[in-house]
Amino acid sequence: MLIRTVGTTAQRTRELVTVNANAQLQKITFVVSVVLINMTFYSILLVSVMFTGHLGHDVYLARATLGNSWANVTGYAFLVRSSHALRVLSPANSLSANSIIAPFTGMSGALETLCGQAYGARLYRMLGLYLQSSLIMSAAVSVLISVLWCFTEPLLLLLRQDPEVSRAAASFVAAQIPGLFAFSFLQCLLRYLQTQSVVTPLVVCSVAPFAIHVALAHLLVNVMGLGLAGAAAAISATFWISCLMLLAYVLRSGEFAETWKGFSVDAFKYVLPTVKLATPSAVMVCLEYWAFELLVLIAGLLPNSTVSTSLIAMCSSTEAIAYMITFGFSAAVSTRVSNEIGAGNVDRAKNAVSVTLKLSVFLAVSFVLLLASGHRLWAGLFSGSAAILSEFAAITPLMMVSIVLDSAQGVLSGVARGCGWQHLAAVTNLVAFYFVGMPLAIFFAFKLKFYTRGLWAGLICGLTCQACSLLLITLRTKWSKLAEAMQEEKANYVA
Repeated sequence: MLIRTVGTTAQRTRELVTVNANAQLQKITFVVSVVLINMTFYSILLVSVMFTGHLGHDVYLARATLGNSWANVTGYAFLVRSSHALRVLSPANSLSANSIIAPFTGMSGALETLCGQAYGARLYRMLGLYLQSSLIMSAAVSVLISVLWCFTEPLLLLLRQDPEVSRAAASFVAAQIPGLFAFSFLQCLLRYLQTQSVVTPLVVCSVAPFAIHVALAHLLVNVMGLGLAGAAAAISATFWISCLMLLAYVLRSGEFAETWKGFSVDAFKYVLPTVKLATPSAVMVCLEYWAFELLVLIAGLLPNSTVSTSLIAMCSSTEAIAYMITFGFSAAVSTRVSNEIGAGNVDRAKNAVSVTLKLSVFLAVSFVLLLASGHRLWAGLFSGSAAILSEFAAITPLMMVSIVLDSAQGVLSGVARGCGWQHLAAVTNLVAFYFVGMPLAIFFAFKLKFYTRGLWAGLICGLTCQACSLLLITLRTKWSKLAEAMQEEKANYVA
């Protein structure tokens, strides 16, 4: 009997270890897939800019970069939740005054809360209704952005951009208006599938269109000689290809029979709840986005502004690339937390937060150690200036600290989205960056004359305040009340 009991216990232990190993493997696969998807979609815009840069004159690159920057901060940034990826896409936008006018960002962030919790609660029809309500909201926002894009040239001139470059940038942006609608719908579909932990089709529907985009951009720009217009048209066409591929998969796959019941007028009832979550989600990310852009503008006021501005832009881009690791974990913890809250499994939700936070910080530390040993090589990819290389070496220790803090706050921001705390995160970002970070950055840079290092030290203070505040909110969370509130709301949901 004892032998049988020991054997049974050993077998259960092996089964438990196998289950845990499979769960960890699935989590890693999810994270890697999300990072790949995100980078692929943003690389679509980058490739078009790169093609225009080889048209034979630097002015073409300037036109495309300005147009791309304008499209990012006034359009595409409305519709996604990760501003860090935008900083990877076009570091040059940090040097443009138009970077400070981005009014909203992260319009699709509400679906992470709504769809994630509904899926965990097995209210499957709600996912389809929330998706439709988000599509309606995104379409309305896209119309407004399209109108704004029609006035790109006069607005850029108002911001004292070069007239010739502004004119070309306006045409570059105008050709992307059709793609803006596809991109907005695409973001909604991504969140809808992501909250169900469906990522493989997303990888296929991002990588395949990206390969098509490279060929299409070459055809339109180099073969047909359409220049900037061809590069922009390639962006629109690629986004529509990806959107239609993903939509066809959702409609034709039997996997979503329960979550997608077809178009319904009931979706209009949930437009307001979607907007209520999307607005603070947009503000939450936009405040952080502006803080990084504001640093670059302030750097232009420092002595030797050419070096200072280039250095801060390099640091911002490096921070953004490091954040792409965290981005996957942020999406994973948002999905897991919202699912577990919806299912009432508060212990699993808390465990997911703990494990994801530790893993993300560990990988961030690994990244900064790599940066510490290879910062000269990395900086050499941006500039050959001895002065910039020397300054980058001096600011690297500060940047290592900010990357680790950014990694922690990224995961905690994902927890906030999963729990539906976007409003708390928005207030946190306002206080952390604009009442703590930016004032200290100005004080350190100008009063204490630490210059660029002072600016980044101020940013670190803001990130510290942000991360600590979000951590405190997370630690003091009454998880059981979140689950109870979800259960109480089931009666109001459409079954």
